[in-house]
Amino acid sequence: MNEFYPEGCLIDTVCNQKYISSQAGLTEAALEGRVLEARAVLCDASHSLHVDMPCMQGIIPYYEGAIGIAEGLTRDIALISRVSKPVCFVVKGFEDIPGGKKRAILSRREAQEKCRYDYIRHLCCGDIIPARITRLESFGAFCDIGCGLPALMPIASLSVSRISHPSDRFCPGMDILGVVSSLQDGRICLSQRELLGTWEENAAMFSQGETVAGIIRSVEEYGVFVELTPNLAGLAEPRGGVFPGQSAGVYIKSILPSKMKLKLVIIDTSSPTPIECTPPKYFITEGHIDHWVYSPPGCGKIIQTVFDSLD
Repeated sequence: MNEFYPEGCLIDTVCNQKYISSQAGLTEAALEGRVLEARAVLCDASHSLHVDMPCMQGIIPYYEGAIGIAEGLTRDIALISRVSKPVCFVVKGFEDIPGGKKRAILSRREAQEKCRYDYIRHLCCGDIIPARITRLESFGAFCDIGCGLPALMPIASLSVSRISHPSDRFCPGMDILGVVSSLQDGRICLSQRELLGTWEENAAMFSQGETVAGIIRSVEEYGVFVELTPNLAGLAEPRGGVFPGQSAGVYIKSILPSKMKLKLVIIDTSSPTPIECTPPKYFITEGHIDHWVYSPPGCGKIIQTVFDSLD
């Protein structure tokens, strides 16, 4: 069973709060090698992270801040950006500080190494895992897949329906699910589109003759592509004055499984709707996928993913 999660998932759990609420609890966690979480409140001039716990303050020395810091492979921004956010750590010991108090010596690097050794190295292509969005770039979304360790979800893997930027789907801090799509030289890539349903599963939510809500994704000379769900888009007849990102009410003229097509008519449009920081509807939520076929049976065009061939 996975015991390693994106940073922020453990901090408010009863178990975590029990350990960080007393020196005895921290000592017990140290003996067990248990990964805990608390909030970083300061990154000092030496780039050590100061952590606030109910029973005492803790410090994560600079070289214990992350895997790769000591080797120069991880930039200092990886530490600076954790201020005011939960950080994971293992307890290494205690030190006396002025005022007769004690301070806990912590290591985030060691927590990450435990996560890498006990969890990440056992992952296979096709495994479905939890992740948390940390940063969005034009080419994809960076995710925390455990103890602050990163993975990339390329933009083309976010959905079958094409989008212009990952912010069309995600916002930082969103908890999502992903499928491990590649494992190369310690770098992990995720995909989400295989969890968002096949063409048939998405099309089954709609009926010919209905007028439904959609989002305009692209405007071409021959028509307008309107997304009804992240994994289902249809082509509407050309219409002037519309642009990508707009919300639209569309009439469904026909649903053609053999051609994997929806024919739509735009009834009206409105201003773009801000994305909600909630995960999409997943048709698969756990386990492992070897082979996923998006296309309906009998369709001449095959869209599929074979994960085993990606190992």
